[in-house]
Amino acid sequence: MRFLCLIYTSVDVDGRLTQSEINHLIGEHFVYDEGLRQDGTLIVSDALELQNKSIVIRPQGDRFSVTDGPFVETKEHLAGFYLIDAPDLDRATDIAKHIPSARYGAIEIRPVRILTLRGDLAEER
Repeated sequence: MRFLCLIYTSVDVDGRLTQSEINHLIGEHFVYDEGLRQDGTLIVSDALELQNKSIVIRPQGDRFSVTDGPFVETKEHLAGFYLIDAPDLDRATDIAKHIPSARYGAIEIRPVRILTLRGDLAEER
């Protein structure tokens, strides 16, 4: 079963860590990722740019509006993600607890719905 582990960190953390601490954290992620990759758990992981580099699109009739920045004001932002393959939520939770950035914020774990198209109907596998 696939799970998406969404890494949320405090905006304060981004300005509070020294460059040395950031480099150490990134190194920890590379080591952790390699372990998950070797045991076949990791599908993909990545860090995201800061929220000030994001855009939001919203439907407006038959067109879309495009705005800069996050869509809500928040003290935490989505900083990265892991897409993993785990047998159940308990194992996914254990994996997420060991993500190095977990100690600086929160990890949201969501099961991935696998949808297929059969005829005219979408159904969940």
